[in-house]
Formats: sequence, C-alpha cells, structure tokens
Amino acid sequence: MSAADLEGYYLREEPQTICGQTIPSIVDDYVPDYPSTVDRFFTRYYYEHPVDKDRQEPHLVLFHSNRICLIQLAPEHVAFRLGIKSVSFEVGKIDRSQNHVSGKKKSGGMIVQADSTLALVTCNDESVFKVRGCVQGKLVEVNQRVVQDVGLLGREGDGFIAVVMPKPEQCEAIKGKLMTREEFPRGKSVGE
Repeated sequence: MSAADLEGYYLREEPQTICGQTIPSIVDDYVPDYPSTVDRFFTRYYYEHPVDKDRQEPHLVLFHSNRICLIQLAPEHVAFRLGIKSVSFEVGKIDRSQNHVSGKKKSGGMIVQADSTLALVTCNDESVFKVRGCVQGKLVEVNQRVVQDVGLLGREGDGFIAVVMPKPEQCEAIKGKLMTREEFPRGKSVGE
C-alpha cells in the first residue's frame, strides 16, 4: 500500500453510533490556536544584568512549576540582529558541557549564580556575548544541540542554553528579582 492509500484510510471520517447515539467527530474538537508547550507549562521571566542593560542583552528565563528553569537569550538580544555564528560552553578554565548530575537531588551539578557565565555566543562580526545564569541554583544540563545548530537559539523552548534548578526555598525570592513580561520594557512585543 502506498502512503496515499493509507492516508485515505486513516483520515476517512466515518460516523459512529453506539447504543443508538451518534458519537461526535474528534475532528470537530481540533483547536487551531492551542497554546504551545511553553505557554502551557512555563512562566516567562526576563533577566538583565545591570552592566548589560544599555547593551540590549536580555535573557529569557522559562520557569516551570517544578522549579526547573530554562535559560535562553530573549528575542530582543542584540546577538540575533548581528547574526549568531557559534556557541561555546568553554568559559575560562571550565567547560560547562562537562557538567554531570545524578540522582533526585542532582548531586554533582555546578552551582551557578545569577551573574555566572554559562556560555559564550560569538556573532558574525566576531563580537562575543556572555549567556548568564540568571538564577542561583544547580546547573542540571546544557543544550549541546545549540552548538551544532545555532538556529535553535531563536526558538522559544528549544533554544535554551541551560537548565538550572534553584533550591525550593529560594524560588519566590528568585522570581522577585526577575522581570515579568509586563515589567520588561520591550516585553509587550515578545511573541505577539
């Protein structure tokens, strides 16, 4: 059977009757503007290091209800306008990609601060930008896929640089230091 034959078989809608009642089609339940995974499970926060505010280097922190934080560049980051050439997790003498954690408490993870450098982003004009930790916690993992495909950095959720897990008792204090979409000066245009 060809793919076209299978498509016709699987996509053919047949009315079904059970106990004398017609069952409504699931096709009618399709919601075209269903929220993305990021919209459903994460809260967006923004971080700007005091030194970087004037240079337009904001970061996006996707905060999950289980306290996992995805750190990525905000769409307004100047690196996107300049064109991103490469991403490196080698920061000084430390290679963040060599971070390995184990167990429920993620033991072995590097402790990062809000201003810790997680990665370096090099642009087409050879300018280099630091990707900061944004939150205090344990570095759970870094996204190696962005090294091979820098185009992922522009995709919300998929383009995360790192996963950081703050301590449970610090989550509310951390959220208080970050900016919400409404508080972020350029946040109104993000994703809209």
